[in-house]
This record gives sequence, structure tokens and C-alpha cells, in this order.
Amino acid sequence: MKHPSSRAFFAYWDNKRGSARAPDRADIDPAAVRELLGDIFVLSCEQKLGFPFRVAGTRVCALAGRDLKDQGFAALFTDASRSEIEEITTIVADETLGAIAGLTAQREDGSKAHLELLLLPFNARPHTPVSVTGVLAPFDDECGALGPFTVTSWRYLHQPEKLLPRAIRKLQIARGLMVYEGLR
Repeated sequence: MKHPSSRAFFAYWDNKRGSARAPDRADIDPAAVRELLGDIFVLSCEQKLGFPFRVAGTRVCALAGRDLKDQGFAALFTDASRSEIEEITTIVADETLGAIAGLTAQREDGSKAHLELLLLPFNARPHTPVSVTGVLAPFDDECGALGPFTVTSWRYLHQPEKLLPRAIRKLQIARGLMVYEGLR
């Protein structure tokens, strides 16, 4: 992670989750990350609707040039990057695994802006909608409204030391043939 907002929010999120794979949404206190709120957002994990924003910070809305409440997150990306960001967001939610991505977008003057995107899962609870949170932060403070985003790089944030006990438990209870669903 290169951006200070991403590092600070990840540290807070990581502290809140403790030994769990992700914290509950109720564990995140906006007052504790007050200085980051402009860069933070929460997405509803409804892929058919393009992962609509449930909450979007003021700086995130300014980058899009509009209020993003109930707008699709995937619609902010170029056609070439849209399926990639949908897949990344789905894996973050389904696998309870964070992701970090480098993005570019065109400024109004035609120059290129560089941004960092952090996507982090919330702990899924029965009878509650699945959602993810994150940070979208430009490296240049004076960006203004930007054109569609392009994904330039990304990686998942693996935490093997926290995932290992769960993987061992799964193998201990598995008997016989195990079928793993593949990607299309």
C-alpha cells in the first residue's frame, strides 16, 4: 500500500478484526477514522446492480463529479476494466479477502491521475446484507472530477497466518470426494 489513507484505514480495519477474517460492520466507528472519511466508501454486494454505493465520502464523490449514493461502483470504470473490478469486488466479499489496486483516470485537462483503491470485506452475518468497504484516494490532492477509472494493477491481501487454522479445520471435517466450483 502506497497511499497514507489506505495504510491508515487498513491498520484500523486489521485491528478491529482481531483474529477474525474481517470485522463486523458495526465494529467500524466513523469517529475513529474521522480524518479518512472523505476517502472511505461502503458498497452493497449486489453484482447485478454494479455494486451500488451505500455510503461514499465527499472526496470520493468529488472524484466522480457527483453524489454516488445508490450509484453503481462498477460504472465508474472503463468498459475494459469493468469486468475485472466486478470480479475483484466479488472475491473480496465472497472470500473475505482484502484487495489493493492501482488505478488511473483522465483529468479534465487531459492529463492522467493516479489513484489507489483498497477494498476490504466485512464479516458476513445471517440476515444482513453483504457489503465491503474501502478507500479510493488520489496521489495528487488537486484532481478535480475524473473520467472513468482504469485498473492498472491489483493484488489480494493474503493473511496466511490468520487463514491457516480455518483451512486445517475444513480439511479435518472433509471426507471422501470434495468438489470445488471453478471459474467460468
